[in-house]
Amino acid sequence: MPSWQHVTYSDQITSESAGNPVTVGGWVQDIRNLGGIAFIQLRDRGGVVQITVLKKSDPALFKEMTSLTRESVLTVKGTVKESKEAKGGYEVLPEEFEVLNAAESPLPLGVVDKVGADLDTRLNNRFMDLRKEEVRAIFRVRAATLDGIRRYLSGEGFVEVTTPKIVAAGAEGGATLFPIKYFDKNAYLAQSPQLYKQNLMASGLDRIFEIAPAYRAEASDTVRHIAEFTSLDVELAFIESSEDVMAVAEGIVDSSLRHVTTAARSELELLGVEIEAQKPPYPRVTYKEAIDLLKSDGMEIDHGDDLGTEGEKLLGDIMLDKHSAELYFITQFPTSLKRGTFYAMRDDDDPDVTGYFDLDYRGQEIVSGGQREHRYEVLTEQMRENGMDLGSFEFYLKAFRYGMPPHGGFGFGVERYVQKMLNLPNIREAVLYPRDRVRLIP
Repeated sequence: MPSWQHVTYSDQITSESAGNPVTVGGWVQDIRNLGGIAFIQLRDRGGVVQITVLKKSDPALFKEMTSLTRESVLTVKGTVKESKEAKGGYEVLPEEFEVLNAAESPLPLGVVDKVGADLDTRLNNRFMDLRKEEVRAIFRVRAATLDGIRRYLSGEGFVEVTTPKIVAAGAEGGATLFPIKYFDKNAYLAQSPQLYKQNLMASGLDRIFEIAPAYRAEASDTVRHIAEFTSLDVELAFIESSEDVMAVAEGIVDSSLRHVTTAARSELELLGVEIEAQKPPYPRVTYKEAIDLLKSDGMEIDHGDDLGTEGEKLLGDIMLDKHSAELYFITQFPTSLKRGTFYAMRDDDDPDVTGYFDLDYRGQEIVSGGQREHRYEVLTEQMRENGMDLGSFEFYLKAFRYGMPPHGGFGFGVERYVQKMLNLPNIREAVLYPRDRVRLIP
């Protein structure tokens, strides 16, 4: 046990602990008073340890401990004893205890009660909602996911960077920007680090990634949209086509899924989730082919239309049925459909088509990107087509005038990825404190 750790966690109690003194600490999950004996379930980060109190041994201690309120925080000093009846196989016979903080009653949210609560109630009392082991398990899986992503990218020579989140201009237009006052200037919360990622491609840091918050002012009250989300952004230079970028996206997903299955095995079991990592390469379907598949399945949709939520879901069903694929790329998107088309490289033979792609996971987009336009003259012409003021993007454009290599990258929605991985009904389940159109606190 580290010198700074003053308590022993429940999962650290082993057969070697039996007969020895121990100090445990946690929240009172439940108290069962049977008259002459009481069982207190004390919950900590490792699980639950049973405190067994005998009335005849210490009547005063028995009275005090059975009078505790649920979710009060205690430390308990006592002796470990093996017990076949206790969860985990061990119990602690207390000698003394200290109430570090007594919980008020009634509780705003039940922790182990069988009666469920709606999502709003849970989010309004998130600190208590997170006391549920199945809720905490989601964020342990999320942490393992990010660990797997970092391991893969670092192994491929990528450098982790940090870019500004207060910006002077948006990478994808003004409609979804959050304006803020920055001293005596107008500024915005960053939708994406796109302009900075590309700027770095001219610096010699030609393989970079960032895992950071991003902000999008979309008034979408859906189970897959939030206003503040975690974005994994990747950019790499000296590429030949979007296929090079797609290969990195495949590597990230494959590596992180395999890492999660080992690093978060107990959490997956608790959540009842089985992950079978789909071996790359993932199937490719062009946007045109996707539209044809949807139309042949009875959906009313035309070429040039956005697939939309329903189209993505239906395509996911089709890909699973016909190709046994949970993960697949949609490629060759029309120029008119993709965000940030001013920096997308277009097809030389058909400028109405880009090399941009989406990576979908069970009918939901988790990655979007492709090869960027690195030629200054072409880039500025595309910006003019989009009605953009080139003067507002001087820092961005300057790098393209002094040696910009061919490059590409993507944005990867971390919460969407975790949501699909764990089959969560709402993306807010994968966010500690979600921000959406109506939720600003807690």
